[in-house]
Amino acid sequence: MTITLEAIKAEQTKIAAMIATFEQQPEFPIAVPFPALNDGERAVGVILTADGSRRYWLILLPGDADPADWKTQLAWAESNGGELPDRIEGALLFATMKDEFKEEWYWTREQHAAGSKSAWAQLFYDGYQGNYYHLIEFRARAVRRSTIE
Repeated sequence: MTITLEAIKAEQTKIAAMIATFEQQPEFPIAVPFPALNDGERAVGVILTADGSRRYWLILLPGDADPADWKTQLAWAESNGGELPDRIEGALLFATMKDEFKEEWYWTREQHAAGSKSAWAQLFYDGYQGNYYHLIEFRARAVRRSTIE
């Protein structure tokens, strides 16, 4: 077998491409600094997606809204410096902070894909999620997100 300069350069190009791909991978374990919390807030957990589109701490704000329709609860959450959680965040809240909720239905901020008159809610008795008409009255909790750089 004869080794040529062209063969060496070709191998070097392949190795350089492998190194570049390797360097783009996230380091494990991932170190995530703890977020700054305001009075009464609870750090729920970290949301990290493989594509990097979601990288944040989910923080539960203090206070629990009495049952009201969906649009009222969206406005309530905003007036408290946050917003309603999405469905993924609702599941995380059920898994990690169930003791912070009454065993009742809570609105999420996600509208149902099938229509503009219903949205998703999270049941804090057993973790079930379902979609219901906006006019139904459920409880609410607000969350905020602290971006991870």
